[in-house]
Amino acid sequence: MRNNYRWIDHSDETVLKMSELLASEIILMHLQCNFKGTLMKIAYITSQKPGEIDRLIEETAQKLLQQGKKITGIVKVMDYDARHDDGCDMKVKVLPTGPEIQITQSLGAGSGACRLDPAGIAEAVVQVEAAPLHDCDMFILNKFGPEEASGRGFCTAIGTALDHGVPVLLGVGSAAIADFDAFSGGLAKQLNADSASLQTWVAQAAL
Repeated sequence: MRNNYRWIDHSDETVLKMSELLASEIILMHLQCNFKGTLMKIAYITSQKPGEIDRLIEETAQKLLQQGKKITGIVKVMDYDARHDDGCDMKVKVLPTGPEIQITQSLGAGSGACRLDPAGIAEAVVQVEAAPLHDCDMFILNKFGPEEASGRGFCTAIGTALDHGVPVLLGVGSAAIADFDAFSGGLAKQLNADSASLQTWVAQAAL
C-alpha cells in the first residue's frame, strides 16, 4: 500500500484524509485479488469534446434499456434545461427509472465558481447502492470524478458490481485519467469515444 498521506494540521481532518485514501487503496487491492488471472470487465471513455462523454454514456444506457437489459448506475439528464451553459447546473438520473437528482450547488448569480453538492451526490450513491448490483447486466457511471478519486462517491458500488462479475462502463474526464488509472490499477480498458466502439464492448462484456 502506498504511503501517500497528505498531513494537515487538524487531527480530525487528518484521520478523515487517511480514511479516504485507505478506502481507495483497499478497494483496489480487493479488485486486484479477486480478479487476478481473469479479465476484469471494466472500461471507460474519455473525450476533449464538451458534453461528449455524457452523451455517449447516456446513449449507451438507453440502447441497453431498449434491449431489455437490466442496468444500474447513473447518467446525466441530457434534456434538463440547465440555467448555465458551463456545466455547473446538472442533474443525474438513477438507472433504470430514476429518480433525477440535482448534484450541483447554486453559488448565486454572477458566480464563476462551480461546486458539486455533497448532499446530492450522497443521495445518488444511496439510491444506486440500494439497487440489486448482483443482479444486473451492466453498471454505468457517467463520470468518475473527485469524489471517486478520493475513495468516496460510487467507489463501493463499482467494487460491488465487479465483485459480482457485472461489467462496468464509466466516463472519465481528461483531468481525472491519472486518478482513475490509480484506482483501477491499470486494469480498465479505454474505448474509443464513439457509439460503435461502446456497442461492441457492451455486447462482448455482456456475454
